[in-house]
Order: sequence, then C-alpha cells, then structure tokens
Amino acid sequence: MHILLASQSEIRAQLLRNAGLTLDIRPARIDEEMIRLSLQSEGATPRDLADALAEMKARKISEKEPGPMVLGADQVLALKGKVFAKPETPEEAVTQLTELSGQIHRLLSALVVYQDGKPLWRHVGEVRLHMHALSQAEITAYVSRHWESIRHAVGCYKLEEEGVRLFSKVEGDYFTVLGLPLIEFLSWLRTRGDLR
Repeated sequence: MHILLASQSEIRAQLLRNAGLTLDIRPARIDEEMIRLSLQSEGATPRDLADALAEMKARKISEKEPGPMVLGADQVLALKGKVFAKPETPEEAVTQLTELSGQIHRLLSALVVYQDGKPLWRHVGEVRLHMHALSQAEITAYVSRHWESIRHAVGCYKLEEEGVRLFSKVEGDYFTVLGLPLIEFLSWLRTRGDLR
C-alpha cells in the first residue's frame, strides 16, 4: 500500500510510521489562511473548516500523483465560536494562551483520504480540553521556554510535551489532540483488508 501524506507535520508522519505504515511526504501548498477566511465569511463551522482544508490538501496531491492513497489532514481550535490559527510571534502565542486560560476549548482534527483524484474516506475527530487558569507570568514563561516547539502548534501548546501541564482535563482521543484521528483511520484500513 503506497501512502502519501499531504502534510508537513512531523508528528502525523511519526504516528503513521509508528503504526507500521510506509509513507512519503508530499506537502500540499495551499493558502490556508485565505481559504479559512473565505470559508468563515460564508458561515462555515470549525468542523467544516477542518474538513475542507484537509480535503483540499488531499485532492491537490491526489490529482498530481494518481495511484497512491493520499492523506490530507488539518486541525482547527475553536473557543466560543472563534477559530484560532497558528501564532506568528511569541506575543501572539501569549495572547492566545491568555484567551484559552481557564476555558474549555475544542480541537477538531480532520483526515480525508483521496485516491486517483476521488475521495475515499473522511473523519473529523473532536476533543474538549479544559485549561487551568494561568497567570500572565506562567504564560509568558511557558512561551519563552517553548517558542521554537509551539510556534507551529495551533493553540500554542503541545500535549506530548510540557504543554500537558496546562490542562486539568482532556475529553477525547489522544491521537486527535496530536492532529490525526489515527484509530478511526486504521480501523477503516482494516475493514478494507489493507491491514492484517
């Protein structure tokens, strides 16, 4: 089974490889911010955003490279109707974490599979995360210590690292927090007979 991952995410690639899958990386170059803003202006929900962005990535690579199974993935963080993007600067990370502090937010991780330019399967997993009420000093120190690691993470934290200390409760699947509904994907592959 030949798989292409239409994502630059190292953690997604690692999760798939750890599950025993062989894959190649083919990042899809799309203007995520423009697409996100366009979809939001049309009233798209956070779930719709994650699904649409994952699909655009999978379709773009699948149309260029027929044959392999192409995985497109995207993750959206939503708090009270507001969708968060990856931080551009440490200051923006501090602002985002300040907004999330003491709140319950949702992470939606979408995975869409294409082959030969056609959709085969899709799933959007959702997790609810309860963040401790954090002081401004805690937030600033956290961002200062971990900026290089969290700069590419929606929400400005990584649960697989020190970011786990920011939370009092996580409701949902750990792999979905990491940006990939892995259990559902592997179950689908097993149903198809692709996994033994």
